[in-house]
Amino acid sequence: MKIDKSKLKVYGIFLLITGAVGGLSALLTNMAMEAYKTAAKPALTPPDIVFPIVWSILYTLMAISAARVWLTDNSRIKNRAMIVYALQLFFNFFWSILFFNLQAYGLAFLWLIGLWILILIMIVRFYNIDKLAGILQIPYLLWVTFAGYLNYMVWMLNK
Repeated sequence: MKIDKSKLKVYGIFLLITGAVGGLSALLTNMAMEAYKTAAKPALTPPDIVFPIVWSILYTLMAISAARVWLTDNSRIKNRAMIVYALQLFFNFFWSILFFNLQAYGLAFLWLIGLWILILIMIVRFYNIDKLAGILQIPYLLWVTFAGYLNYMVWMLNK
């Protein structure tokens, strides 16, 4: 079986871009984690070690599905799907800044609602282009739904 190096390169680029967004976000919010650790949190808050593991998996799934969409031939709907992909990455990146660095829990919750809507739109657009690409985004939507619960509860518990 011959490996298509041009396709492999596309997957690599998407892994780099998506991983860079996640990595930079983690780097910028790392200093603010002490304040978060002292904040009141809901009972369903997972241990801290869960977050980097889950996000690493989610960023990988995001990159794989985006590469699958990018490699399709239908440029008109592909371009619209990729715009939503970029927008949700932007929202994803800045949610961490709002929540951890600025401790603007209410604004972060509203921002997260915007992210959730973008993810849902992305799933539909990706699914219409490549079914597997859309399905690979479902864990991301579920995690952000759970993150919405956590964000809302941290906001309520720390007013």
